[in-house]
This record gives sequence, C-alpha cells and structure tokens, in this order.
Amino acid sequence: MNIVIAPDSFKECLSAMEVAANIAIGVRKVMPAAIIHEIPISDGGEGVLEAIMAGAGGTRVSVSVLDPLKRQIKAEYGILNDNKTAVIEMAKASGLELLKEVEKNPLTTSTYGTGQLIKDALEKGCNKIIVGIGGSATNDGGAGMIRALGAKFLNDKGKEINEGGGSLNELHTIDLSNFDNKIQHCEVVVACDVSNPLTGINGASMVYGGQKGGNKEDLKLLDRNLAHYAKIIKTTVGFDISDTPGAGAAGGTGAGLMAFLGGSLVNGIGLILETLKIEEYIKQADVVFTGEGKIDEQTLHGKTISGIAKMAKKHNVPVIVITGKIGDNIDGIYNIGVSAVYSIVNQPMELKEAIRQAPKLIQDCAKNIMSTIICFN
Repeated sequence: MNIVIAPDSFKECLSAMEVAANIAIGVRKVMPAAIIHEIPISDGGEGVLEAIMAGAGGTRVSVSVLDPLKRQIKAEYGILNDNKTAVIEMAKASGLELLKEVEKNPLTTSTYGTGQLIKDALEKGCNKIIVGIGGSATNDGGAGMIRALGAKFLNDKGKEINEGGGSLNELHTIDLSNFDNKIQHCEVVVACDVSNPLTGINGASMVYGGQKGGNKEDLKLLDRNLAHYAKIIKTTVGFDISDTPGAGAAGGTGAGLMAFLGGSLVNGIGLILETLKIEEYIKQADVVFTGEGKIDEQTLHGKTISGIAKMAKKHNVPVIVITGKIGDNIDGIYNIGVSAVYSIVNQPMELKEAIRQAPKLIQDCAKNIMSTIICFN
C-alpha cells in the first residue's frame, strides 16, 4: 500500500514532522511493508520553514536577531538549493512562541527581528524571499521589520518613535532615504492564510490582538494607531493599504510587506503544496493521512486539511484526518474530499495530559485506522 502522510503541526504540542513520524509508526505497526511518504505541511504560518526545507532541501542559516521584546536571540531561516530563494518564518524571530504568557504585550512587541532575517537574506544575494507570517506576537503593522531594513519612523519633532503598535499614533514621517535598495530587485512572496483588512472590526487588532496579550482598551488603541499608520503609508509610498485583504495578517505585517517590499500575498497552503510538488505523491497514493491540532468550520478556509483534501479529491484518493480536537460545524469538510475524521483522545482527559501523551495517542489512532482499512481490503 502506498501511503502519504501530510499533516500540519499540533500547535503548542508537536511539530508537523513529529506528527507525521508518529502517524507512520502507528501505520507500520499494522502494515510494516507499506510505502510511506512523510511530508510535513504548513499553511504558511508556524512550520513553513520546516515544511519547505524538508521537502525542497537547502541550507539553514542561523542569525543573531532581536526577539519581539528586543532581546538578542538566534533565529534560523533557509536558503533553497538554487542559492537565490530564502524561506523566512516570521515566528522564528517575532513569534508568540518566544514569549512567556506574562510577556505578551502588542503595544510594545516588534517585528524588528523579522526584518533582520530579510536583510541577511538580501546580503547573501537572495532575489526571492518567501515569508510565512503566521504566529506573530506583534501588532506593529510590520513597522519594526521596515526599520530593520533602514527606514526611520519619526514623530513631528523628527525623533524616532518607540517600537510597537502602541506608539504608532506618534508617527509623523517615514524616512526611506536609507531603506535597503536591494529589495527593489527581489521578489517577495508572502504565505498567508487570512484575508483580514488592516483595521476595523475584522482587522488585525480586533480579531487577533487579544491572543497577543491585549485587553479591550488596548485593541481599540491599536486599531486607531494602525488606521493612522495607513494614512502615513499612503502619504509616503502612495499605497492605500487600509482595506486591502490580508493587510491585517500577523498584526499588520501583511501591510508592511505589501506597501514597502512589494510583497504579493498568496494562499499559504497552496504555495506549500506547489513548492513541495505534493500532488505527484498524492495521485499515486492509496490513502492520505493529514491532520492538525483542532478542526472546526475554519478548516474549510485555506487551511492544510482543506488544501490536501481538495487535491486528493481530484485523483479519487481517500483522505483520513487525525486531530486533537473536533470542533463544531465540520460537516462541510466531507464535501471537499475528506473521508473520515478521528480524534486522538480516546478517553476523558485534561488538555495537559492529552498534550503529554500526544505521540502515543497519535500512534494508537493511526494503528486503529489501518486495522480498519485492512478489514475492508
């Protein structure tokens, strides 16, 4: 039997690579001779570096950068085998995963470290940069990132404003005289799985600011500040970013990438699947396993499972979903190519315990699924 295992990560639990490995262990307990292709996937956020590098190959580069609170850390990005394409995962330099719960504060967190990764890739001669922008700890509209590339964010007295979305109301001028001109000769592709605008009820702050540590008053302030930022951007580069779909991604980093780097936003899962040429594996498979930490009605909208299922449906290949939690209103996923959905939780248990036992739970679930498949073959 030819089996493709292509899951996303189980967030705050296991990486996509670890999930794939544990599904494979479970499958082999029942079918040791199976031909298995483990292909970790990301929808463009966390895990995009791991997914692309594992599938496409290349070199990992470690760089000293500033984290969201401007502390020195080491962060990795990848350069593919063509030596011209860089893969940057924003979360590695500016992600929530880098902060403790008490440190989360979208008023002060900065995307500066992401800009440092981009700058390093430019200095190494890359002329195409793929940026995955999920999982950010920031709400600064990508301002820190643009600063790292040489821009100055000045108040009405010509002084630099502080980092973070909470200071954008002081912004009067964006000085691009020292902006890195190598970006003019570089294609920037932004892997993004959301279409939120920069501001408003569906904007960066109001939808995502809470999970980054903001309270209700913070979110209102941040939303106003990003609206002001959008006006300054229009004055500076002539780009009206305020209502552009995807501008609100990653705390407005989508806006910064489009307005200042000429970035084009693409569906994250589509980009990953194309880069990894996964359709070549799926069309020869007897069954595909995929999954992520939780599935719900949002799974239908550009997530890993949706992309995998639609591709497999084209070739009449059944898709089995393994997940940590099954949410509400998931019936629609059966219409896009999913054959069955299984939760790894096999008895009542607290989340902490499910996370601790996740590897074994995934293995047991995959084993039981394969045992059932064998019964009907």
